[in-house]
Amino acid sequence: TEILCIMELDNLYQEVILDHYKRPQNKKLATTFDAQVHHVNPSCGDEIDLNLVIRNEVVTSITWDGVGCSISQASVSILSDLLLGKTIAEAEHILNNFTELMQSKGTMVGDDEILEDAVAMAGVSKFPARIKCALLGWMAYKDAVVQAQAKL
Repeated sequence: TEILCIMELDNLYQEVILDHYKRPQNKKLATTFDAQVHHVNPSCGDEIDLNLVIRNEVVTSITWDGVGCSISQASVSILSDLLLGKTIAEAEHILNNFTELMQSKGTMVGDDEILEDAVAMAGVSKFPARIKCALLGWMAYKDAVVQAQAKL
């Protein structure tokens, strides 16, 4: 039954990824922003443009556009939904947690209280070539925060 549960969980996670891929959150670049970044994964050609607005240390807008595989596109959709309304410190904690999950080589399942839908990416960490896909939007967000804070 444990294997059955793992298989059911994998199916659920695949559904979450496909749902975010087919119905992405916040996928329309806002015209006003504090920072705008463009990231490319050279190994597969995935691209993300991400616009960020921060007010009083709170992420008030994350919008994006991009092209690429379901993993990169779903991951940035999850990020844009998850980090919205969080303080920079809360968002950094989530980002660090997600990065640790991606670097776990499949040994971690992730904390769904912290990562919410992002735990669906846990299985990606077993495939080194796909980790960059999952992290693309997160690294774009990280750079955007640095840019936005430099303007404060």
